Amino acid sequence: MKTKWNRFLLTIILIPLLMIWSTPLAFAQSDTQIRITQVDNSKFPNVIVYVSVTNAAGDPVGVDPKTIQISENGAIMQPVDLRGGGDVGGGAIPVTTMLVVDISGSMDKNGKLDAAKEAGKKYVSQMRPGDQVGLMTYDTKVYNVQPITTDIAMLTSAIDGLKSGSDTAMYNALVEAEKNLEGISGRKAIIVLTDGLDNRSQSTAEDVITGVGQSGLTISAIGFGDAGVTGQTGLDETGLKSLSEKTGGLYSLATDVQSLTAFYQQYGQSLQSEYAITYVSPSTLRDGINRALTVSLATPGGQVSQVAGYNPGGVLPEVTGQSWTLFGMIFAGLLLLSFVPVAISRGAGLLGRIKPKRRIKLSGSPSTASGAGKKSSIKGK
Repeated sequence: MKTKWNRFLLTIILIPLLMIWSTPLAFAQSDTQIRITQVDNSKFPNVIVYVSVTNAAGDPVGVDPKTIQISENGAIMQPVDLRGGGDVGGGAIPVTTMLVVDISGSMDKNGKLDAAKEAGKKYVSQMRPGDQVGLMTYDTKVYNVQPITTDIAMLTSAIDGLKSGSDTAMYNALVEAEKNLEGISGRKAIIVLTDGLDNRSQSTAEDVITGVGQSGLTISAIGFGDAGVTGQTGLDETGLKSLSEKTGGLYSLATDVQSLTAFYQQYGQSLQSEYAITYVSPSTLRDGINRALTVSLATPGGQVSQVAGYNPGGVLPEVTGQSWTLFGMIFAGLLLLSFVPVAISRGAGLLGRIKPKRRIKLSGSPSTASGAGKKSSIKGK
């Protein structure tokens, strides 16, 4: 009896301990996050979906890419190619990054420009073979400081040479950065640093979002300064967050050189650890209709997913290869019909030019007339 009582007490004590032990594990397993960062449909109907898997802190989480599931309009897609994840199977994905740095006058205060230089150099130092980086800066104008390159030494030198200027034209700079990335395929991203409010751009946030294009890219922003300050020297955190969210990127607020460097490193590591999943869209025409994309991942803490979308582009409906013969026949028929009015008009003109011959009216000769008179006179008798 005493043994049973001891077992009962032991069970009562162990149950809470097991609950306390298992709770952190459950939280650790459920904090996995999955995001679609870029959709490249430049080779449609082949669609490349870039996927980021991180924990709640934004650090990469390695998973088997075969466990990532892509659905288009609710139908599960079968991948034709799986790559990425850094060192976790499948090989790494080369990344092209455009660093866009604010050099307005306020960046010269409190050592912010020096901090930006250190963070930028730290970012390029972690480049892998195949990665590319470019450097652009902006104040009232936009400066293409270093075109996209794989040369870390050139990038480091370009960053060291940065000097501050005047006001801020961030949106103009982002539009120019998008143009510089247009001809580049694969995973590409813009990381923009700003310490104040855009007050000189002719371009808008909507212009930047529209410029993302079919090949896609992400824009991540880092605000550097005091978010509590209002006016021209304050940060437009609402605008920066919205821009990052709509272009598949991230937003972070840095307050010192340590946090700024940490964000640059984290963004770089996250980009280098993404997965590229290629599938063939079942709707093969560029019909201009939005497609819903869902990415999901089964984790020990349950399934995590995210819904995004893309548009294949196209203004007029496309025709399949089997329809080209019919299309050609219809086109030829329409072409012939277009000549009918011309032919009728020319025919009418030719007929109008033909002059009709005059008709000769035969009148009786004098002899005939007198003969007729004699004949009638004889009958009269």
